[in-house]
This record gives sequence, structure tokens and C-alpha cells, in this order.
Amino acid sequence: MARPTKEQKRENIMLEALKLFSKEGFYATTIPDIAKALNMSVGNMYNYFKSKDILAKEIIKYISAYLGKELRKINESDISAKEKIHAFVKIYFEIAQNEPEMIEYFLRVYLSNREVFKDGCEGMICVSDFVTEIMIFFEEGVEKGELRNQDFFSAFGLFMGYLGGMVFLFGEKILPNELDSYVDDIANNIYQALKSDEN
Repeated sequence: MARPTKEQKRENIMLEALKLFSKEGFYATTIPDIAKALNMSVGNMYNYFKSKDILAKEIIKYISAYLGKELRKINESDISAKEKIHAFVKIYFEIAQNEPEMIEYFLRVYLSNREVFKDGCEGMICVSDFVTEIMIFFEEGVEKGELRNQDFFSAFGLFMGYLGGMVFLFGEKILPNELDSYVDDIANNIYQALKSDEN
């Protein structure tokens, strides 16, 4: 069996740290905790990531790239803005159900511990892959006359507010039904809020 490459080892560390940060919290999780979970020495961990803060930033970039890649597939599909919104909501909810630590990390670590990300992750730098795809979606929807022309952050906030809110309720076990049962309603709500007056 081939030994994992340095890049594979980095990814394994990020995925383990992602789980621990999401479950235990950023400050409650130490580098020795992550090393122990991976059966790795602390010294070896520092060969891959020089600090916990650097590791945290690399994880959010990893999540953003992962989500961005999924959204890019949808953006490249020859479907309407309404259908794209439905596909976005579906994939986001699927990730929240199948890989909850990814969304948990975004909500509970990245958004809740902004001081950790202030150097090197200013603004939306570290989530640019994801944000860029949302931006492309809005721009194309407006150009085709399907979506109302408005400030990007207003539209982005509305979009992510719906998704983040539902995923939060799901994570807190407040929703009476499975998350995927809300895809149609949430997608329709987002579309109704963003569509152009002609549609």
C-alpha cells in the first residue's frame, strides 16, 4: 500500500482538526488533541502547520474550495436561475446532513471567532472560492433578466441567511423533519425574494 503523500497528510490533518474544532470548539481544541486523534507526534504536526491559527485558516479555505467546486458545477449547467437556486439549496443541505462538521465549522468557528481569522483572512479572502460562485450566479441571473439587480451583499445575506438559519436549526435538532424535506420551500422562498419583477 502506497504511503500517503505530504498533501494527503495535510488534508487528513485538516479533516481531523475540522471535526474537533466543530465539536469541541476552537479554543478548547489543542494541537496535541489533534495529533493524538491522528496518532501523530506534536512535533510532526508542526511540520505541516506552524500554528493552530494557520491550520484554522487553511481549513476554511479548504471548505470554501469544496463548496465552490460544487457550486461551479451548478453554475456551468444550462438551467434557469430558479433551478440553480434549487440545486444550490439541495447540495448545501446534503453537505450539512452528510458532512455536518463542514457547515458547523463555518458557522461556529469561522463566523464566531473572527479574531482568529483577522490576519490573512480579511473580508472574504479565505472564502473567495465559494463567494465567487455565488457572485457569478447573481450576475448571470441579472444579465438574463431572471433576478432583480441589487447590491450583492443584500442578496448574498438573504441567500446565506436562509441556508445558515435552516442548517443551524437542523444542527440544534429543532426541525421536526429531515433537512432535505425543506429544499423545495426554502429554494422557492429564496427565488421569490430575488427574482426580477418581470418573472
